[in-house]
Amino acid sequence: MSTPRFALIGHPVAHSLSPRIHAEFARQTGIAMEYGLIDATAERFDAALAEFAAAGGAGANVTLPHKARAATVCNHLSDRARRCGVVNTLIRTATGWDGDNTDGLGLVRDLTDRHGQDLRGRRVLLIGAGGVAHGVAPALLDAGISGLVIVNRTDSRTDALADLLGEPARVHPRNFTDLHTLGVFDLIINATSIGHASDGGELPLPNSLIAPRGDVVDLGYGEAAIGFLAWARACGADQLIDGLGMLVEQAAESFKCWHGVRPDADAIYAELRAESGSPAAMA
Repeated sequence: MSTPRFALIGHPVAHSLSPRIHAEFARQTGIAMEYGLIDATAERFDAALAEFAAAGGAGANVTLPHKARAATVCNHLSDRARRCGVVNTLIRTATGWDGDNTDGLGLVRDLTDRHGQDLRGRRVLLIGAGGVAHGVAPALLDAGISGLVIVNRTDSRTDALADLLGEPARVHPRNFTDLHTLGVFDLIINATSIGHASDGGELPLPNSLIAPRGDVVDLGYGEAAIGFLAWARACGADQLIDGLGMLVEQAAESFKCWHGVRPDADAIYAELRAESGSPAAMA
């Protein structure tokens, strides 16, 4: 009997830590699996997924730029995938693909369980309205935040995410040009490349956004998060958190979707954190 095959599909994916994370989960649980990387452009996504399925693919993680497209190829979406409109976890069934999204639960688990955050009643700024932002926004609302302000470079995408969430009393789409009028936030989450080396520009953010004892999260990790977290540190943020914890927590939830058991993410998190250093140290 062949070993079940899993993969991460995205573009690019060569840098991904997912194979290492899932190898640790497989070792920990004693579950046999292969986990590889599939680099596919947007134009190649459907064909690459079909080829993977034909070769015996049992499940996949989906990353940029395919999360929205992945939702459209599924026969069935979980409640949380339907609510956020994007998919990061595919499960092969006898009739095709089922879709789920574990990003939001992964983020909330990292913030609350690992970093001791109490999200209830907090005013949150979410920078970005792409696939990752879609994945985390519903979970933040479910965690009890008092308000979510979403800003993005493209107004139509910001409005679309706000409409999808369907909570006008708590969710407020805004433009970057509004930021200096929006007051301060207890938690700021960067779900874009702003502040990353690839973004190539100065941060288009006022220095007065962070409330006293306010915290900042960049959903990137490693070198990608250094610029944004350095800005946050200079602005007086309390906790500086990168996306490494979310990465391992969402992976653990995906593993549970495929195998019915949730592995312990702490060991691989500690290993990867020791190698990369703490966000505060990097900033």
